[in-house]
Amino acid sequence: MTAHSALNHARVDDDSQRHIPVLLEEVIVALDLSGPKAVIDGTFGAGGYTRAILERGAGSRVMAIDRDPDAIAAGSSMVAKFAGRLTLVHGPFGQLGEWAGEHGYVPADAVVLDIGVSSMQIDDPERGFSFRADGPLDMRMAQAGPSAADLVNTMDEGALADLIYRYGEERKSRAVARAIVAARRQRAITTTKQLADLIASVVHMPPDAIHPATRTFQALRIAVNDELGELERGLEAAERILAPGGRLVVVTFHSLEDRIVKQFIADRSGETPGPSRHMPTAQPKAKTFNNLARKAIVAGLLETRANPRSRSAKLRVAERTHAIPDSASVKRRG
Repeated sequence: MTAHSALNHARVDDDSQRHIPVLLEEVIVALDLSGPKAVIDGTFGAGGYTRAILERGAGSRVMAIDRDPDAIAAGSSMVAKFAGRLTLVHGPFGQLGEWAGEHGYVPADAVVLDIGVSSMQIDDPERGFSFRADGPLDMRMAQAGPSAADLVNTMDEGALADLIYRYGEERKSRAVARAIVAARRQRAITTTKQLADLIASVVHMPPDAIHPATRTFQALRIAVNDELGELERGLEAAERILAPGGRLVVVTFHSLEDRIVKQFIADRSGETPGPSRHMPTAQPKAKTFNNLARKAIVAGLLETRANPRSRSAKLRVAERTHAIPDSASVKRRG
């Protein structure tokens, strides 16, 4: 952890007073904390959900996972405060099945996931997630592996355009990629301001619209951290380790994430359309979840006014059945 990061994230207990988790009350209700529960918080971040679970779930224990070493280091004070009830794990939540087995959380009573970048990461210019303040073009949640700067300075123009379109849904992705490639021929693109200014020169938005660089930054962040693949692995792991009656609670912040969660729950709860009458009859897949929220739960007016980040949040909830997962239904990304 850098000295700057240590100052910003010295204690999760202090940060949590400023950081309010999105849809907190709705998440706590969805988790169903009646009685002692074994809960996995796959995206610890500033510890907001974990703290609420430990404070409100009488006798409950939590295994909290985060691949950001800053988040794990900052959580040490919380481990001490809730002695014996909180286990912190440094790693990707896509491997939550492995961590659950290692730390005695199989079967688990609930899994909660708050997908995407945390407020602590966004607010630290050194992490390079945001264009609001200049910093190194990094975006690595785990602080290891290829950075966003590596991608923008090495990727082929066509592949870069495809990435920006696929993960950022940026309609001017080809113009953005073309501008990036032209600029990097003169000098490497190494800072968030450098990239944001470059994008703003080719993507023109009305004054009251989102920043022109928003979609491209989202695309790079998703690619750098394999966020969609991580989400799919986490959902499949939760399916394997949740006890019958256990809750899967997921908060997403953009359509790509929400689509994956929605389709996963629909598929596992038997809501996806059946085969055509012209096709051979297939053996129905095991119904491993019951969908408890047909429509995504969204933040109310008071929360969106107090916390603008909550405006795009969607909460989906499912309950594990007794059925054994069908291995053939587990789909991996190509």
